[in-house]
Amino acid sequence: MSNAERDFVVIGENIHATRVVRRSSPSVAVDEHGREGISFVDAQGVERSLPVSEAERESANYQEGRIKHVRLAVWTAMSGDEPDASAALAYLEAMAAGQIAAGARYLDLNVDEVSLDLAEQIAAMRWLVRTVGPRASVPLAIDSPNPEIIEAGLDEAAAGTSGPPMLNSASLERVGLLDLAVQSGGPVVLTAAGESGIPGDADGRVENAGRIVELALARGIPLERIYVDPLVFPISVDSASGEQCLAAFRRLRERFGPEIHLTGGMSNVSFGLPNRRLMNDAFLLLAIDAGADSGILDPVARRVERVLATDRGTRPFQLAVDVLTGADPNCRAYLKAHRAGELELPEAAVG
Repeated sequence: MSNAERDFVVIGENIHATRVVRRSSPSVAVDEHGREGISFVDAQGVERSLPVSEAERESANYQEGRIKHVRLAVWTAMSGDEPDASAALAYLEAMAAGQIAAGARYLDLNVDEVSLDLAEQIAAMRWLVRTVGPRASVPLAIDSPNPEIIEAGLDEAAAGTSGPPMLNSASLERVGLLDLAVQSGGPVVLTAAGESGIPGDADGRVENAGRIVELALARGIPLERIYVDPLVFPISVDSASGEQCLAAFRRLRERFGPEIHLTGGMSNVSFGLPNRRLMNDAFLLLAIDAGADSGILDPVARRVERVLATDRGTRPFQLAVDVLTGADPNCRAYLKAHRAGELELPEAAVG
């Protein structure tokens, strides 16, 4: 089976408390009552608005022109204050439904930036799982760097009817989470992080990932339930990181064969760069070529079938590939082309 023929598993990433919408976005408007809100269409096709709360307006993000819309929706819905709570719940339902309709096989839930207080984070994760889970036709992925938050989410998701939840994620610095993955019976994302840091090259990624995979196998977790994330870093920070990650995909696929899943936060690669869609699409295609059969991504913004139809012969695509493979160190040619307005792909080139 070729890499292009693999069944690509999308882990929908957008129900995540870090997500922002810019206040300048057309979706942010003042309603008939003079309240600023985020416009959306609910599951019944009705146009509605998620009001921006006073607490959100007082936040630093808001003052800088951004609204953390998932955090806003979670806090507003949890408050129970009507009618805003119902609008917030409908907003979250619409987000979940949109991702599922676009092909998400799992819905990744992360509440870490809902609050700085651990007890509030745990309460928010439990609430979100109880609320989104019964309304979703796909399993949930419980995502956090904190084992206590993950355990709370898995506990709430255990009674789900759409299949066992995914645990996102375990690593050598959080080996104990493998035991939770055994108990939950669902898939688990294993990252290439080491006991005390992040690997800087392909060798480190493969070594760390190999060790955590072997520990998972020793606990009885089969390869088909394992998703390895070799860690996708911004290319703008380290020009070698793209090729290092792609090399790790290739070597992990060769080592563990067709049954294991290879995934990652595919949009991380483009942070800090212009024309992010172009860079993200190019990286996703190269990752699939290298053996990835899954991605933590927004399927609404990035339909995999559209990406697969990209014309690789265009100059913008080649410029992005040069950045990702290290042929264009420090993105010089890419940024020069951006300033000259040469990076926009024609519609025919993007499917």
